[in-house]
Amino acid sequence: MQISTFSKYCRQSFVLLTIFLFNPVLSIAQQQGELRVEPPCWWAGMQHEQLQLLVYGKDIAATTVDFRYPGVTLKEAIRVENPDYLFLTLSLGKKVKPGVFDLIFTSGGKKVFSYPYEIRQRRDGSAARTGFTPADVIYLLMPDRFANGDPSNDNMPGMLEQADRSNLSGRHGGDIAGIRKNLGYFNDLGITSLWINPLLENNNKAFTYHGYAITDFYRVDPRYGTNADYAALVNEAHGKGLKVIMDMVFNHCGINHWFINDLPEKNWIHQFPEYTRSNFRAESLTDPYASEADRNRMLQGWFDTNMPDLDQRNPLLKEYLIQNSIWWVEFADLDGIRLDTQPYPYKEMMTAWTDRIFKEYPAFNLVGEAWLQKESMTAYYQKDAIVGDGYNSGMPSVTDFPLYTAMNRAFTENEGWSEGMARLYYVLAQDFLYANPGNNLIFLDNHDLNRYFNSVGKDLPALKMALAFLLTTRGIPQIYYGTELLMDGRESDGHGEIRKDFPGGWPGDAVNAFTRHGRSDLQNEAFDYMRKLLKWRKECAAITNGSLKHFIPENGLYTYFRKAGDQTVMVVINRNNEEKTMKMSRFAECTTGYSAGFDVIFGRTVSLGQEMSFPARSATIYELKK
Repeated sequence: MQISTFSKYCRQSFVLLTIFLFNPVLSIAQQQGELRVEPPCWWAGMQHEQLQLLVYGKDIAATTVDFRYPGVTLKEAIRVENPDYLFLTLSLGKKVKPGVFDLIFTSGGKKVFSYPYEIRQRRDGSAARTGFTPADVIYLLMPDRFANGDPSNDNMPGMLEQADRSNLSGRHGGDIAGIRKNLGYFNDLGITSLWINPLLENNNKAFTYHGYAITDFYRVDPRYGTNADYAALVNEAHGKGLKVIMDMVFNHCGINHWFINDLPEKNWIHQFPEYTRSNFRAESLTDPYASEADRNRMLQGWFDTNMPDLDQRNPLLKEYLIQNSIWWVEFADLDGIRLDTQPYPYKEMMTAWTDRIFKEYPAFNLVGEAWLQKESMTAYYQKDAIVGDGYNSGMPSVTDFPLYTAMNRAFTENEGWSEGMARLYYVLAQDFLYANPGNNLIFLDNHDLNRYFNSVGKDLPALKMALAFLLTTRGIPQIYYGTELLMDGRESDGHGEIRKDFPGGWPGDAVNAFTRHGRSDLQNEAFDYMRKLLKWRKECAAITNGSLKHFIPENGLYTYFRKAGDQTVMVVINRNNEEKTMKMSRFAECTTGYSAGFDVIFGRTVSLGQEMSFPARSATIYELKK
């Protein structure tokens, strides 16, 4: 659908509204079809006592709604430009009990629609759920590219794109069943949390595998499975000690979303006389000198011709999106949310959303994708940032792109005043800008970036040094699927190159990298190194909950300490091509009282001398001993 079509619709909507005002009964009984109500159910005992129902049906605005249920009352019925929509604001008292009641819609004294609405019981401890923390390591996977556990759902009735594994930009058939089948793999590797790219319906003609062009906010894409399958996945993950983080999108939806084809109101999305793309300049939103033209282009422009840009200033849409995220937390028993493109929706809406989330789940966690290059601009989007305009996003965690950039260069370039290891130092030295830098999500790569192994020239020692740093510095580490297998690819060659299938995830694959025998010797070396660090990290409070103290890099050596209580960990990264010796007196403030160190990588204990040598192009990790 072209943008001009939306403009034409908006003009027509006023005509439809006029017809409705002068002919409220119409011929609903003859034109009655399916009735859609969203959210499709709700829960008793929520802290927020109001519930907005979006009701969609032929000429539904011409009806009157009635129902009888103890503790539930109709506060308001809102009619909008499109007569096929009715928004109901219900008040749910604290004493509402689980059960089902009928929403009865009548016109001219006749019942034309009836919808059984369910109020469910919240899980025990639902409000006290604990989100992901710096004690976790998150594994990011793309469901279409991870594992195909049920080939029968590769192509489903009504879905516009069919599976074609030979097409790097097509659907390959990975699904929820494939993830469930391989949960033990994450336990073996030492992962504690799963971030799964969007699983919701993307019923578009092409490029549906990535999941970010949603066409139904309340339905898992049938090519992945069902809503019940998703809830079962989370339940089984919890049984194996794994948390699950859902990827959510507030900025845009897919061009074939059912409400895009029949907009409730003209300002449900941003519209232009002709297609207008975002300038993607999120910096303009914090720039005190930015023009309104630049800011508006950033906020209101579309990501793509297939992704209409939602206008969260519309109060009905704002509430719709907030409730949708809470619905999924309750329905699937989630442990966290990753918010796509955090700066792109209106920031006031983001604060309203985080306020509501933490009202229901005080110990939950959220991470926003703040894809910004500077530390100060990234820090702006974290909760409790001290900023001149007084804005507070309420978002506990943000993606640390400045540290990502430093890690992508620190282990391969020549050492200099601000190059090489110094890049890591300079980024961390600016942590005063963050209210809680330990809650930053840190990563070597993800589904939008060059594979890290490619970025370092397929250099395994460089990858090992980077992994050691990632898993021992401050923050919440995220691993992109396949990093442990040395998967590579450049983003500039197309996103399909950085989102290849996990070997062994499909019946008939030549190799099965889920098993040791299916991996090459080099892959097993990388896998074993990562697993050793991950398993150790789980039990090391100094890393998961400790303070950080680092020393300015010298001679290609970067040394830092993590400390919690009586536990101290020393990390030395030697970027040089030869072994280096350094005097230990420089680190006395952290090593005094300790006489030895247990080498985490090699499993041996060494004495702390006045001078110590560190092997070339490697990270040495010592648990200090008295």
